[in-house]
Amino acid sequence: MTTSASPSVIFVLSGLCLWTITRNDSRRRTVMQDVVIEEPYEFVPPSTSDFWPWFIGLFLNRYLRQKYAIHSVECREVQRLRDSIENGHGVLLAPNHCRTSDPLVLGVLTKHLGRNFHAMASWHLFKQDWFSRWVTQKIGAFSVYREGVDRQAVNTAVDILVEGERPLVVFPEGAISRHNDQLMPLMEGTSFIARTAAKRREKHESAGGVMVHPIAIRYFFRGNLEKTVTPVLEEIESHFSWYPQSDKTIIQRLRQIGQALLSLKEVEYLGAARSGEFEERVENLIDDVLTKLEGKYDLKDTGEGIVARVKTIRSAILPDMIAKQISEEERHERWKQLAACYYIQQISHYPPQYVRRSKPNIIEHVLETVERFEEDFTDHATTHGPLHTVIQVGEAIPVSSKRVRGNETDPVMEGIRTQLTDMLETLSGEAAKYMP
Repeated sequence: MTTSASPSVIFVLSGLCLWTITRNDSRRRTVMQDVVIEEPYEFVPPSTSDFWPWFIGLFLNRYLRQKYAIHSVECREVQRLRDSIENGHGVLLAPNHCRTSDPLVLGVLTKHLGRNFHAMASWHLFKQDWFSRWVTQKIGAFSVYREGVDRQAVNTAVDILVEGERPLVVFPEGAISRHNDQLMPLMEGTSFIARTAAKRREKHESAGGVMVHPIAIRYFFRGNLEKTVTPVLEEIESHFSWYPQSDKTIIQRLRQIGQALLSLKEVEYLGAARSGEFEERVENLIDDVLTKLEGKYDLKDTGEGIVARVKTIRSAILPDMIAKQISEEERHERWKQLAACYYIQQISHYPPQYVRRSKPNIIEHVLETVERFEEDFTDHATTHGPLHTVIQVGEAIPVSSKRVRGNETDPVMEGIRTQLTDMLETLSGEAAKYMP
């Protein structure tokens, strides 16, 4: 049967499959430990010092250029944020999250605003090395445990909004999407924190309420796309003993690799390759793997979206591992399950038709896909530039202390999604002016 495939999903699958082929189980487990920590959680509180954010900020532009190839940052509509702060409101910033550089890029916004931020950050970011932990805490971040309910993190977030000294940054997507112009499902915890703070401010009769400002972060590539991505494709093709496929377009080259490798992922997780339309096969692979794990751990309420389902599964897998209550054989099996969750979440991060063959591509869509491909293949995140970054502050969303019963949608979350979608769509329309 002849099948067709969406390049957007093929690319990440091909990278993930290559990564599996070229690494043994012990290496895979080491990589997983960068995200999932097999030890008891310890809350890391935020620093309230203004000196360290200022001092670290002296080196921010240079670091963004060297580490993330970000050569310029533009902040728009900052006055909206100033108005909320000057009116005494507790302010929650809700940015989209498409790159690992997003939190540091927001440091440029603090300079324009003249006010430092606090931010929720996944605990694993504090466990990489002592220097990363030190810097992350000193710039105002505090930990949140993604593999369970972290009441201490929630209480800290609420306290920050009630006190109103600094804005609070919460990334409502809950994970890095890797696609700049489309959002993943948003996590309801954002509105819960904001609403809880609004109740407390109302009880204390504070001068202002709580305002949520969506923040759109959009990256524009200012380089030569073909010259940038061709060496990456040639390296990957060489691992297959293929002659460089230079007679094909970028899309065709990645598509060719993806077609060959989807079947290998199906064999690994399902026992055999499947036939049928490519998009349907990908959806089935995601659902079959997650459904099998949910059944194994008897999970009923798994949440909406792949990120929420993966979080629920990991929350069931980890406790016995951390408590050392399982055999080494079972531990090995659970690391395989965690790896499967990781792969499935990565696959889900690429929406259908993000990169298209039949229509002109936005070059950032292709670049993001190739970078994700490269990271999954080499375990090393490489950012190609030069990049220009725009940070746009959205309009304030007032947070009510009460949620109206019977509403199908949360007005706060709907407001965040609507504004972020509209701002990113508008910014995406500016991409052409940055093309060489």
